[in-house]
Amino acid sequence: MLLAAMGWTNSHSHAFRIGDRHFGMGLDEEEEIDEREVIILQALRDEHRFFFDYDFGDGWEHEVTIEELSGSDHGLRFAVCLDGQNACPPEDVGGADGYADFLKAIADPNREDHESYLEWFGDSFDPSKFDLAVANARCQQVR
Repeated sequence: MLLAAMGWTNSHSHAFRIGDRHFGMGLDEEEEIDEREVIILQALRDEHRFFFDYDFGDGWEHEVTIEELSGSDHGLRFAVCLDGQNACPPEDVGGADGYADFLKAIADPNREDHESYLEWFGDSFDPSKFDLAVANARCQQVR
């Protein structure tokens, strides 16, 4: 659900670190718990913070803080994003350092790599844009 809200495609390996336990795709680590065998509330137990690692080559590490757990009287079947800020970095941009370089390049038409970044990503990228409706539409696609 995190990936859907962010706009990433789940095309890379990932893992969750909750307390001293690791949950992942069940690919190669013996001590890793298969994420498909637990639901998030079971995994969290009493924790209100966890880490989500995505695309081990690019090295994205996200710290997620649970501010509140609540139910809904509306009978919703899927998670709902309540708020957000800023655009998610493009997938495969090269991690935090690559993203910083990407932002500099697309902001400076005089940089040699300006046009190639725009061609790679598309015509424009607004790092401050967050669209709540789009994030929720993506969340509803997760099955």
